[in-house]
Amino acid sequence: MTISMHGKRGLIMGVANERSIAWGIAKAMHDAGAELAFSYQGDAFGKRLEPLAQSLGANMMVDVDVTDDDSMDAAFALIKESWGTLDFVVHAIAFSDKSELTGRFINTSRENFKNSLSISCYSFIDVANRAAQLMPDGGSLLTLTYQGSNRVTPFYNVMGVAKAALESATRYLANDLGPQGIRVNAISPGPMKTLAGAAIGGARRTYRHTEENAPMRANATLEAVGGTAVYLASDAGACTTGEIIRVDGGFHVLGMPQLDHLV
Repeated sequence: MTISMHGKRGLIMGVANERSIAWGIAKAMHDAGAELAFSYQGDAFGKRLEPLAQSLGANMMVDVDVTDDDSMDAAFALIKESWGTLDFVVHAIAFSDKSELTGRFINTSRENFKNSLSISCYSFIDVANRAAQLMPDGGSLLTLTYQGSNRVTPFYNVMGVAKAALESATRYLANDLGPQGIRVNAISPGPMKTLAGAAIGGARRTYRHTEENAPMRANATLEAVGGTAVYLASDAGACTTGEIIRVDGGFHVLGMPQLDHLV
């Protein structure tokens, strides 16, 4: 079955470069026929994003700081003025001070805890609140999470707590927005070679470990994550909401490494 996104318009938030998970999703959405707008934060990311957005025929780029209400107001006002409505939003935004993604979780600072939770979790709630007002006929909201939300993962530290909060927020938003026909889901890929992933200590070892031990003996690809996002945002996903969809080659089902890798 070919899933069509023709006639649907959506906002992609969080593309850093061509290796971003958000970019893999954007390409898949475009290939399925969706019309896209992109958000970015600051001129540096805007310059990286512009040629990518243009390659998908996207004419709308909005500079957004998710920690600033005025910036968020302006961004969604521009989308409303240009399009009137939205069909889907992809939220691929997270942050933690890199220096606190090493060492012990117990040493997390109050400031970084607040920033990490605000940017990685609350921003999705805030985006959902604003996007829902542009979805009179229903729609789809997607965010990205990681298995460190429910299993202790080396070097993930406070981001694991932030992703746990994000997954809980996904369920509460799904319940709030369901009566409006708006579905809310999260995709949980395994380790991927992205700019964000590279900030995690031991990233190469983690990537190799999951690739060697996952039932599929492979990590997720941008294409696989993109295809999952298309399903969730399209009419094919009309009855799926409040879910955390894992795209990790099955790694999440394991209780221990494969026999060949037990030491």
